[in-house]
Amino acid sequence: MATVAYYTEEGLQKLKNELHELKTVERKNVIKAIADARDKGDLSENAEYDAAKNDQGLLEIKIAKLEEIVANARIVDASQLDINKVSILTTVKIKNLKNNMEMTYTIVAENEADLKSGKISIDSPIGKGLVGKKIGDKVDVTVPAGVIPFQILEISL
Repeated sequence: MATVAYYTEEGLQKLKNELHELKTVERKNVIKAIADARDKGDLSENAEYDAAKNDQGLLEIKIAKLEEIVANARIVDASQLDINKVSILTTVKIKNLKNNMEMTYTIVAENEADLKSGKISIDSPIGKGLVGKKIGDKVDVTVPAGVIPFQILEISL
């Protein structure tokens, strides 16, 4: 069963653009590579041909996965979000209770996560730990380095 994932309009468009690029440009490149390798003679001992066919298989798998993601994607309407609790597309300011550092993250879909721009995946340990929590809540989040206690300071869009 396919998994429904939630995206911003921008994030879904990025996926659609990538899918279009794979289908229109990359697919043609792989077909040309196969044809070029085929023209070089005996296919039984042609490593270039084998590599090109392998690349084609990997590309088709990637296209199929992206098609499934796009087909099951839902756009999140920010105007319908409840900012009384942390959810996808909310921006949350948290305080690490171990070192008193404050951080601000926007909770996004896995494919839109970008730590440099402050976007963390809803499926990440911190994302999972924060979802559903309210301002003032304290939560212990298990990360690879151990357990970090956080307090939620603000939630916004």
